[in-house]
Amino acid sequence: MAAPTKEVKEIMSDKITNVMTETRRFEPPADFSKKARVPAKEAYEKLYRESLDDPDTFWKRETADLVFDKAWKKTLEWELPHARWFIGATLNVTKSCLDRHLGTPTENKAALVWESEPGDSTTLSYGELHQQVVEFAAALENLGVKKGDRVAIYMGMVPEVVVGMLACARIGAPHTVVFGGFAAESLRDRINDCEAKLVLTQDGAPRRGKPVALKETVDAAVEHTPCVEKVVVFRRMPDLEITMKEGRDVDWYDAVGQAGSNRQPEPEAFDAEHPLFILYTSGSTGKPKGILHTSAGYLVGTHVSTKYVFDLQDDDVYWCTADVGWITGHSYIVYGPLSNGATCVLYEGAPNFPDWGRFWELIDKHRVTILYTAPTAIRAFVKAGDEWVDKASLASLRLLGTVGEPINPDAWMWYRDKIGKGRCPIVDTWWQTETGSILMTTLPGATYSKPGSTGLPMFGVEPDVVTSEGESADANEGGRFIMKRPWPSMLRTIWGDDERFRQQYWSEVEGAYFTGDGARRDEDGYYWVVGRIDDVLNVSGHRIGTAEIESTLVSHSSVAEAAAVGRPHDIKGQALIVFVTLKPGHAPTPELRTTLKTHVAKEIGKFAAPDGIRFADALPKTRSGKIMRRLLKQVAAGEKTEGDVSTLEDLSVLAKLRDEDE
Repeated sequence: MAAPTKEVKEIMSDKITNVMTETRRFEPPADFSKKARVPAKEAYEKLYRESLDDPDTFWKRETADLVFDKAWKKTLEWELPHARWFIGATLNVTKSCLDRHLGTPTENKAALVWESEPGDSTTLSYGELHQQVVEFAAALENLGVKKGDRVAIYMGMVPEVVVGMLACARIGAPHTVVFGGFAAESLRDRINDCEAKLVLTQDGAPRRGKPVALKETVDAAVEHTPCVEKVVVFRRMPDLEITMKEGRDVDWYDAVGQAGSNRQPEPEAFDAEHPLFILYTSGSTGKPKGILHTSAGYLVGTHVSTKYVFDLQDDDVYWCTADVGWITGHSYIVYGPLSNGATCVLYEGAPNFPDWGRFWELIDKHRVTILYTAPTAIRAFVKAGDEWVDKASLASLRLLGTVGEPINPDAWMWYRDKIGKGRCPIVDTWWQTETGSILMTTLPGATYSKPGSTGLPMFGVEPDVVTSEGESADANEGGRFIMKRPWPSMLRTIWGDDERFRQQYWSEVEGAYFTGDGARRDEDGYYWVVGRIDDVLNVSGHRIGTAEIESTLVSHSSVAEAAAVGRPHDIKGQALIVFVTLKPGHAPTPELRTTLKTHVAKEIGKFAAPDGIRFADALPKTRSGKIMRRLLKQVAAGEKTEGDVSTLEDLSVLAKLRDEDE
């Protein structure tokens, strides 16, 4: 076994303090289970054991509705750390997402229901989406893009971004979607790292009533990207002035028109391991990691998990609120739902524009049945007040999901009671950019849920919690969260840096993938992810997970959201500082600060009582809803906030953080 790093040894030398001893269980409603794809725990356990013990039979049956031009000869080749799935198979991913629906009732079914921030809507059927993808694929080829060329996509949440992604997949050109909030420097670095030949963008995108100038950012980025030959521009906001560089920039629909009738409805089939996309995620070194996903394995993982985790039925209207610039948008807006023939809502705007009732209005307007959103968004809705929810019916909802980070039990219960009205199962999903698809959850018709627990493993997934010696941890003992065997949608490498891939994910525990998270497994076999290992604080020798501190604070009736960070301390090693936002009707006072410290001490122990509590009007978050703890650490330490803040949702938040005397 590879020797653990000193940091990980120290973190894992003791049991991670964990207060998530949730005992409440919520069984699936009987009427939900009767109609569910997996109706009972025994059915889940049978499928799960088959997926581990007889993967050939399992994956052949579960992929029977996908389109393979040539069947695979071997399910898996595994040479640590590299896995190859479905050896010998050929396919074109878009045939499973689009072509297979032609000539069936799904051809005329809504594929994308787009809602713009100003409030107008557009619906594309599967037939219409197929036609647009075929046309744009021809446009890309006409612009010189060939199989294997990389294409960067820097766009907002418009149907054309989905068209662009699928058109790239159709011609075998791996796409790299860059979130539309990144600055020019970040976009430049990603383009150069993968040597993208072409960039897809749009003039601008509305955000809280104001235009975000996307083309302007692209112009600044490509000044320093010699690999880029063409920039294709979709006109979303015609009144926004942009500069079109002659010889480089091409209007989206002019590109389609120039391709003319040079279209190939029958696309080329590619090898199962042909690169599908590269998606960049943050790295501890500061250099983004280009996570590489390939065709068959990724499609299989997203297809099967979408079908079972969300219990998709033919009449569902499914809404994943993520941006396509993140892996959640790739897997659970585009490839997973479309391969299942689902109707997907695509929303362009902010969750609180023009007010905090927008999400709930959209659910009622489009009769959404499945809602998949982030815990940070849920906590923000809690803070905004129940009156926004109470104005809506939400009667169409039948299933709720969470994604992005551990959800504290109080937010889980609010989600269940206020949004689901107590009738909707909640699937709390754990996965990563690197995993490609959901690896941990509860199936909504089969197994009970525990508020705050990410549940049980998905099919083909074998997780474990291990000590610093690599041994399986005891029940409720904190440890490193690992995967003991490969799964189809796993990353294949880091683009251009296979050694980093080996060191980052495969060097800590012999033969296993280390997720980077700390976790525990309770006496019922349910998993609780407590957050990143590097978010475990060392306070006077005690190992305290920030997720536990935050969960405890949010359980107090006055607290809407909390973020715990460490600050260097001469005596304790680290001092615990917590930034807190309050629910409506509660004011920041010295008395409340004392009350909250006492609350943590009572629930966890005096050693865990925060050294400082700072009240904030809001916490610095990315547009995907994740708290930017890096900035809070700098604020807590009295340092200048540095680093890339291009994804910060509201730049004024940092200036408004109250630096009060503790």
